Amino acid sequence: MASEEEGFQVFVQQHWRSLNRTAFLLTGDRGRAEDLVQSAFEKVHRRWHHVSQMDAPLEYVRRVMVTTAISWRRRRGSGEIPSLSVDVGLHDPYERIDQREQLIGALRQLPNKMRAALVLRYFEDLSEADVAAAMGCSVGTVKSHISRGLQRLREKIGDEPGRLSLPDDPALRRA
Repeated sequence: MASEEEGFQVFVQQHWRSLNRTAFLLTGDRGRAEDLVQSAFEKVHRRWHHVSQMDAPLEYVRRVMVTTAISWRRRRGSGEIPSLSVDVGLHDPYERIDQREQLIGALRQLPNKMRAALVLRYFEDLSEADVAAAMGCSVGTVKSHISRGLQRLREKIGDEPGRLSLPDDPALRRA
């Protein structure tokens, strides 16, 4: 029992940072992101004996996190969605930071499943099949969420020359 507990602690230490980043992208709030990761770890801890035997426990934790984030959002409603309007100059040293903030603001406005698909695909760099497994849906559904999500982001942000390049912008991976 003690070795299982130690194994869980090691797992948490190894994956806390990356899961926290994913949770921030899913929730748009650092405090809620930490709550989401803690909630996912709490749920997984109860079943750690079984989860630790899985081929991919990290993917299982991601799935728990995504489903928890979606259920939280359903319960709390959409609420007020902040928008960010920024005039960025051509030589602005903070342009990339402003673009990242604008992208995160646009992500917050997407429906839960669409946002989850984009975050897992482009921020976590998972394959479409892995995203489908994490979300508990088909690859076709993931492709649909991604396609529609990218279109909505382009509409909200604008895909003009000199603006964000979706989805291959390196700033996406550092959010």
